[in-house]
Amino acid sequence: MKRIRTRLTLHFTYQVLLLWVMIILTLAVLLLTLISYLVNQDLKRTFSTSALDGITTETFIENDHVSMNKRWQGLLKERGYWLQVVNESGNVIYDVNAGEDLKTSYGAAELLHIQETRRLGPYRVETLLESEADGMHSVLYLMGSKDVGAQRLEQWFRQYGSSGRIRPEAESKIKAELTGDKDYLQVVSPSGQILQSVGQAEAKKSKYGALELVSMRVEPGKYPVDLSVYFDENTGYTWLLHQGKPEKEFVKQTFFHDVILVLVAIGAAVLVLTFGISIWHGYRYGQPLMLFASWFERMSQGRYSEALTEKERKKVFRKNGKIRMRYRLYKEVIAGFYDMATKLDASQRERKMLEQTREEWMTGISHDLRTPLSTIQGYGHLLESGQFAWNEAELKEMGRMIREKGDFMLELLQDFSLTFQLKNKAIQIPLQPIELNEFVRRSVLRYVNDATVDTATFSFEEWDGALAILANPKWFRRMLDNILTNAVKHNPEGTEITVRTGKDGGQAWITVEDNGKGMDEETKRNLFERYYRGTSTDQTTDGAGLGMSIAHAIVIAHKGQIQVESEPGRGTTVRMAFPFIESN
Repeated sequence: MKRIRTRLTLHFTYQVLLLWVMIILTLAVLLLTLISYLVNQDLKRTFSTSALDGITTETFIENDHVSMNKRWQGLLKERGYWLQVVNESGNVIYDVNAGEDLKTSYGAAELLHIQETRRLGPYRVETLLESEADGMHSVLYLMGSKDVGAQRLEQWFRQYGSSGRIRPEAESKIKAELTGDKDYLQVVSPSGQILQSVGQAEAKKSKYGALELVSMRVEPGKYPVDLSVYFDENTGYTWLLHQGKPEKEFVKQTFFHDVILVLVAIGAAVLVLTFGISIWHGYRYGQPLMLFASWFERMSQGRYSEALTEKERKKVFRKNGKIRMRYRLYKEVIAGFYDMATKLDASQRERKMLEQTREEWMTGISHDLRTPLSTIQGYGHLLESGQFAWNEAELKEMGRMIREKGDFMLELLQDFSLTFQLKNKAIQIPLQPIELNEFVRRSVLRYVNDATVDTATFSFEEWDGALAILANPKWFRRMLDNILTNAVKHNPEGTEITVRTGKDGGQAWITVEDNGKGMDEETKRNLFERYYRGTSTDQTTDGAGLGMSIAHAIVIAHKGQIQVESEPGRGTTVRMAFPFIESN
């Protein structure tokens, strides 16, 4: 009881701890999901400026060997960017989506120019210096994308510009060259005033706020157009080319709106998780109690063999006999009740069997004792009546008959006592080495030389070598006599009985084989049961239904085994095997 109390306490304790661990893990996973979501949203809005921070965080460099998360490789290709990692010698040690027009090594001044101008040929470039990337050496990340709009702007400025502005006659040409429906060109003063506008946004906006253009440049994901810029250093004017995106890729969301949505999702997930665990706990602890309730009900009705139905047994036990996980908490209770029900069922069956055996014994004893007692009683009445004059020969015959019937009854009672003593191991049988071939040969020879045994013929086939076993000569002879007598008594005249000895592995064996009438399955199954078959009064005690039971008990007392093979009309073979010992 103490063990199960301790287990229940520990079980409920770790269940509660497990519940909280699961909740904490769920919250942590959802929090990481929130952070990842917000980072991704920020990355979509500011990919060109913030992607390098994420890339350097998830990239590992050792001895100029670069290992980068494949997600970034795919994302760079998808967004149309290239990436190069330059070591302290100016060599490119790693690249993603880099074209053939990009160099594989750079000089010091060249890298400084890229850093200052943020441009490399036709590419717009972002740079990030990571000091001691591998613990000792620094590397420079270059990430760029082709700025097609800037090239067009520079070309238009040279072709159609005058004093930093668009020549009036060139506006129609520029408008014709704007390929997208959402494309437009603007000329802006240093203060943000829109001086000229050609294309879709003509006359719709007059001035930009101080940070508006910077935001469009730094957070392009928030706007439906891409911005390309060309500065005229002479006039201070800026040409802006707005090119519409193929589709609206990003949805504008505020930080708090995202947080609220995620927190709602976290709350719902925790609620569902808690509800699910509560249902699981109810099922886990309630189902065994329902099993015990049905179990008690059947036991109160005396149905001990149905302590667990087949369906319940499959629920409780696995195929290998072990208790399933959901019932393991109550394994001592289940094992105890199951053992108690098994013992009660066995006791109930044994009681019924004892009652049946007692009735059979009473019937058998009554049958076996009635006839000899009737004979003795009849002769007693004749002698008592005095109506007849008996000569000496007749009196001797009557005395012999009374003695034989009394001997029969006495030996029958002795056999009853012997079977109980052997079964309950109430007597000790001292064992000694015997030579099996010679012992069996002598036993068979007694039947061959017995003139009263004239209904059967005997033959003996012995093993070529020596066969030694531990046995008690008296009881071993009784065993052989019972089996041989059984073969004679229950077979027709002319039956051939063959006795053989042999050795198989570590066992010496004896077989008694006859070609008599054989036995059916029921007779063979009950052959060694006490008092299975009654006897007629003209037979000896060996036919009292106890002979084979006694033989079986003697075999077991000698640590042997006995088997019977028989078919109706094909005879019977009795095989006995005993542990073999090496003879001196």
